[in-house]
Amino acid sequence: MRFDDSLKTVLAADVSTAFGARAAFRQLVDLIGRGRAPADAALITRLRDLRARVPAEVRIAAARGLALADPPAALIAFFAEDVPEVAATTLRAVRLAPEDWDTLLPKLGPHGRGVLRQRRDLAPSVSRALAAFGSTDLALPGPARAEAAEPPSSEPIPTAAASGGERFEVADLVNRIEAYQRRRGAYHSASGTAAAVVHAFRFETDTGGIIRWVDTGSRGALIGLSLRHDAGLATSHHHVDGVAAGAFRKRASFVDARLCVPGESAVSGDWRISGVPMFDLATGGFVGFRGRARRPRAEESAVRGNGAGRAAAEAEGLRRLVHELRTPTNAIAGFSELIERELLGPVPVSYRDRAAAIRRHVAGLIGAIDDLDLAARLEGNTLDLRADVVAIAPLLARVTQELSPLAVMRGGTLALPVPDAARWAADAHAAERLVQRLLATLLAATVTGETLVLALEPAAEAVALTMTRPAALIGRDEAALLALDDEAATDEEGAPLLGTGFALRLARHLAAELGGRLDFLADRLRLVLPSAAPATAPGDGAAPRDHAHGGS
Repeated sequence: MRFDDSLKTVLAADVSTAFGARAAFRQLVDLIGRGRAPADAALITRLRDLRARVPAEVRIAAARGLALADPPAALIAFFAEDVPEVAATTLRAVRLAPEDWDTLLPKLGPHGRGVLRQRRDLAPSVSRALAAFGSTDLALPGPARAEAAEPPSSEPIPTAAASGGERFEVADLVNRIEAYQRRRGAYHSASGTAAAVVHAFRFETDTGGIIRWVDTGSRGALIGLSLRHDAGLATSHHHVDGVAAGAFRKRASFVDARLCVPGESAVSGDWRISGVPMFDLATGGFVGFRGRARRPRAEESAVRGNGAGRAAAEAEGLRRLVHELRTPTNAIAGFSELIERELLGPVPVSYRDRAAAIRRHVAGLIGAIDDLDLAARLEGNTLDLRADVVAIAPLLARVTQELSPLAVMRGGTLALPVPDAARWAADAHAAERLVQRLLATLLAATVTGETLVLALEPAAEAVALTMTRPAALIGRDEAALLALDDEAATDEEGAPLLGTGFALRLARHLAAELGGRLDFLADRLRLVLPSAAPATAPGDGAAPRDHAHGGS
């Protein structure tokens, strides 16, 4: 027998701090929404007490979590009485029984019922009940109703009696609208709530591509914008790119199209929008687009007229992507090795074989991630190199040992030069990485029985390492080799994950960064790096040097 004391723990928590109030609010909503606590008056009152101390963003996040549960109607009514942003988030996706909707609809305002009218998954009885509120929701509030909805105002609402006994119904209507808007403006100014910059919003369009609904503030700047590019909209001040316009014409989904919202509102500026078409379930007819918008990331912002700044932003974005990829990839590699070696207990042979295959594939992925990170550092001029002295013969021996599994897989071999005292004056880690990537790329193109011959040649104040090309790469000039990305995109085991061309371009750029070069000869490649004096011992190259100049 178990006793669930989660509710008691939440109610006993300290809510005197802002963090405590937010945590208690979200935990109470989760417990009530998942049926682990009753939606009684005491808990709803506790939520109302906490609401004033919980930011709208937290309340929106809590409301969004109810879409995956079957919350009680009392909890939905609590969220529906919140500000429009929170109410819309709740009502847009929450699930209730038809009888609960019938009880809740009279408690909702025109905005809440308007959100429900956009849904296509409600029961027919709920849709009929919503239709019955149409005239009420679309009518302008009269003087008495307006005063109940807004704070008292000293300014009277003009009526027909103030017009000298004559009835001008259109003029009365205009005066009522103006007075209503003035009072609302005065109320929001008095509340002192400044419009914060919006970072994301959801939207829906009609069949003509015009945005008719958004879930955030400053709706006036968004309602009426269009996804179309046609003559009738040529004078509009907003702008969407051809991605969104083309997708609208084809009734196709789109991702990260550009939208520019003019003005100085909370939603003005550049956006990246994604959307999917909606179709009526009964007739199959197109009814519009539904999507979301977000602010562009740093690497997506165009830096006009500054190629270096644009390249740095793109490189920084690539490095962020590499960072996000490396952690889960390393975790996959670690878990697959645990299974393969049975470190967590006995495992059937089939599972061990599968784990070994996963580990091999992940190893290739980790190498590709490291290559992307290196490319980003070269492009962003952030590669930090040290002034080391590298003994070439031991370096080649280590790299050959590391590539032995690939050599066995491909059936090729590496013929090393006679060991001598030749040394490079270069960063030790970068030089080893450069040689390893070059030899791995060439070895991946070999066939069974093929041998790659390596040789060392003096070249003025440098030392050159030559490598014969495999037969598959002979007969191609430099441009053809560097453009092998598409041809190398095969499922063949051992092939470079990012393509032969990418690997060779990366090696060429890294060689230039190290003060050398990579030459593409007729039947071989030649890596030339600065030579170190034979008398200089490895590690004596005193001061570090930063080769942070442009890697193209």
